[in-house]
Amino acid sequence: MIPGGGQPNMQELLQQAQKMQQDLARAQEELAETEVEGQAGGGLVRATVTGAGELRGLEIDPKAVDPEDTETLADLVVAAVQAANENAQQLQQQKLGPLTQGLGGGNIPGLPF
Repeated sequence: MIPGGGQPNMQELLQQAQKMQQDLARAQEELAETEVEGQAGGGLVRATVTGAGELRGLEIDPKAVDPEDTETLADLVVAAVQAANENAQQLQQQKLGPLTQGLGGGNIPGLPF
């Protein structure tokens, strides 16, 4: 409801929408450049992903490599990547959550919230 019962100012609404779109684009660019890390096995395996969820790096400590037990290493890799992705999702929520509050549910395609 508009105070005083008047009609919304369309020019003002368009400006607000454009500003929100610019803020959202800026936040998404920042997420694509920001890196977060996840680890498993007490740091034996570390995965680095961007805030947008792109896998950028994977470090495996030689102590984690046992030729007789590659299954455990694979599990550690999966766990590290999952942890990094969870950190990326938290970062997305921090950066984009406030910008999407007024968008009718807040869901943006490709984002987990």
